[in-house]
Amino acid sequence: MIKVEHLTKYYGRHLAVNDISFTINDNEILGFLGPNGAGKSTTMNMITGYLPMTKGTVNIYGEDITKNPMKAKKNIGYLPEIPPVYPDMKVMEYLKFCAELKKIPISQRKSEIDSAIERLKLKEVSYRLIKNLSKGYKQRVGFAQALLGNPKFLILDEPTVGLDPEQVMEVRKIIKDLKKDHSVIFSSHILAEVSAVCDRVVIINKGEIKAIDTITNLEKNINTSNIIDIKVKSSIDLSSISAIILSAEGTEKIVEHSENDGVLTLRVSIKGNDTTTVQNNIFASLISNNIQIIEVSIEKPDLEEVFIKLVNQPSKRLTLKDMVEEMQNEFPEEKNNNNSKEDN
Repeated sequence: MIKVEHLTKYYGRHLAVNDISFTINDNEILGFLGPNGAGKSTTMNMITGYLPMTKGTVNIYGEDITKNPMKAKKNIGYLPEIPPVYPDMKVMEYLKFCAELKKIPISQRKSEIDSAIERLKLKEVSYRLIKNLSKGYKQRVGFAQALLGNPKFLILDEPTVGLDPEQVMEVRKIIKDLKKDHSVIFSSHILAEVSAVCDRVVIINKGEIKAIDTITNLEKNINTSNIIDIKVKSSIDLSSISAIILSAEGTEKIVEHSENDGVLTLRVSIKGNDTTTVQNNIFASLISNNIQIIEVSIEKPDLEEVFIKLVNQPSKRLTLKDMVEEMQNEFPEEKNNNNSKEDN
């Protein structure tokens, strides 16, 4: 298991990541979502030990990334948003170089490299210069280096950027397959990809966690428009059907309607959040008035709606006193100097 606790990062006086905590379970794919500037890449860079943290701890399978960086990093495979490739090296040459850097035993290097090349379908370009590859192939080469050494924990920052639709499907399948033996944190701006591969998601904005849950629970629990869609045979006029629907307890108003080939479609807003009860009330009202029902359905939010709703929630605001205390925690020598001056 990977544990991130109270992770905080200041750039000077700018608070980029604000006291976030979450866990990644064994054999789990965790989606990491947020708008540009939310703190995603900063967080992932701290988890890998690439950036020092201002405060907090990251524990990778029992090893603290700060106290035991070499042991912790042996369990990490990292694909940053910009692949860490050397353009003047050939693909095979680069992967051999990465295998040496990772101190993979000589007896295992060939099989490790062959496995990564096979998984990422790089065989046909394995002896080409990286600078002559397409953006999609460069991305796959970066992904291949992350797999070398068979790390238990993989961090993938936008792994499908620049890939064509067929390549995206292949990478999705690879990520799903990796779940059998690895824990994965997967960051993407493409929410459909996150929905397709992730078990849970963390949504972050302005350095703060807005939600941690399964996609199903987020879509179920978020309060959005509270709309019920209704289709009925238009056996009577619109005003009469509208009156019948609005007589059902919990309905509010007809927000939209249309008629086509004898079918009347209405969108009804409701009061409160108990859409199931109101839906049943509408059923009962229509049936008691002999209206032929074609369909009654609850409009459910998708991940895009959930994401927009959550990232627009108000952030926790630090007072000036809070900021001073945080800065003093970051630079304790300044605090001691100020105390000495006061004593004098």
